[in-house]
Amino acid sequence: MLAWGGRRPAGEDPMPILYVAASKTVADWAADVGLTKHVYKAGIADETADDIVKALNDSACAGGGDWKILKKEAVDGIEEAAVIARVAQKEKMVDPAFYPRIRGAQGLFRVKIGNVANHLIVKRALAGEEQKVDKVKTADIAAYLLQAALG
Repeated sequence: MLAWGGRRPAGEDPMPILYVAASKTVADWAADVGLTKHVYKAGIADETADDIVKALNDSACAGGGDWKILKKEAVDGIEEAAVIARVAQKEKMVDPAFYPRIRGAQGLFRVKIGNVANHLIVKRALAGEEQKVDKVKTADIAAYLLQAALG
């Protein structure tokens, strides 16, 4: 049995998936309580992306039932605690003890768009591309969090 309650198919040993997920419900709630609308979940699971989404929605993780995987990558040898610690070095983790609605939800981060824009500028400068960032997109935020999680 896996952490989310799912089962692996017989004969398969899938590689853990590092994922970044978003929920419109959680983002709206976070904006209402003064955090920011840019709240994302980073985590690792031994299941498929569809199983991860189903588990997040079925458990109403952080009070949201509309989670979607924004970006994922197969990884090996990384624990979820290490992922959370790495991302917490770059972005502020939302403490579930302060907000009754999200009690027990680990791996929620409020992302500063300025940090993502700076990351994109440096990345483009190192690649020799134009360094201007007009607008930070959700895909850019997901890639930023994924890279932060990988170290």
